[in-house]
Amino acid sequence: MRLMATKPLALSRRQFLTGLAASGVALSASSSLAFANGLPFTEAADLQLFTSALRTPTGSYALAVFSEDGEVLYQTALPDRGHAISFDRNSMRLLSFARRPETFAVLADLTGAREPVVFTSPENRHFYGHGVFSPDGRLAYAPENDFANVRGVIGVYDVSGDQPKRIGEFESYGVGPHDLLMSPDGSQLVVANGGIETHPDMGREKLNLDTMKPTVAFIDTATGDLLAKQALASDLHQLSLRHMSFDGNGDVWVGGQFQGAKDATPPLMVHLGLDKAATALEMPLELTKGLQNYVGSVEMNRSGDVIAASCPRGGKILYWDVAQRSFIGFHQVADGCGVAPLDEESFAITDGNGAISFGGTEDGVAQIISQSAGVSWDNHLTPLGILREG
Repeated sequence: MRLMATKPLALSRRQFLTGLAASGVALSASSSLAFANGLPFTEAADLQLFTSALRTPTGSYALAVFSEDGEVLYQTALPDRGHAISFDRNSMRLLSFARRPETFAVLADLTGAREPVVFTSPENRHFYGHGVFSPDGRLAYAPENDFANVRGVIGVYDVSGDQPKRIGEFESYGVGPHDLLMSPDGSQLVVANGGIETHPDMGREKLNLDTMKPTVAFIDTATGDLLAKQALASDLHQLSLRHMSFDGNGDVWVGGQFQGAKDATPPLMVHLGLDKAATALEMPLELTKGLQNYVGSVEMNRSGDVIAASCPRGGKILYWDVAQRSFIGFHQVADGCGVAPLDEESFAITDGNGAISFGGTEDGVAQIISQSAGVSWDNHLTPLGILREG
């Protein structure tokens, strides 16, 4: 069965802004971010909204909600650098996790009904920067490092009340769980186990590069049981599997970060499924040489037929044809890492230089729409839907 891309959520601008005002959040007029296009928000309708973590011009960290033309509508502080943000359409809440090896997460309510809440992983655990809501928004699942026992776990949090509560955990069935996906019906979690052993006492040092075993695990959310686990061939055991996206068929695309020799040129993209073995995908060698063996984010367009993969160290956004599982082109985007579907065909792209760009396979180049001086957008970009006039 074809997995349909989620229809953009239509939000009322008046209701959204009223909710933000009620929460006391400063809107764009008083934001510290600058907008290159200079368009006031009141002149635009049917704008796409996105959220991302960022470093502000003062060096502090925050998460922001902004429109496709760069106008910031909501911003709240983070204790330190964030990573990915998950969105629950039912409650209009955002969940932001600290990157490894930090321990905080922030739950923010866009309706203004509740103040942002900071909570932490339990003792002897830390987060990996990612998490997802259950389809009803009552639970959240977060990859964690049980570093004392060198294993990955998925922490389960009840986020239905005012204060999130950790109510359990289950195995990630690997080491170094990073990104995870929730199936549309909520029955399965897909977890990318990067395979890298770390310990907070050693900072971000990687401790097992010679013996790492990256996998992608499919897990039953009701029981925590392993449904399937896909692994790479032994000669690619140092390709740490990190970030993922479903395609329109429900298969999984994974971007890797190679931990072997710097002059090696392994494939960096992998295709797999619950009952489909992991297959490494090839791209032109001359292009691969310039990517520094690093894929940042992976996302599909709204049609589900194109996958975009960002390579910030190589300054490129790669595009792949889902049906053919083939590489079809790239854009140059300096330090571009955040990627999210903009419409049926194209993508929004954020970068470490504060720019928001639009790109797609039919465009010659990625077009910069807005650039905010002194801002650095973090690795991931999450689409929220459409903000309509009214």
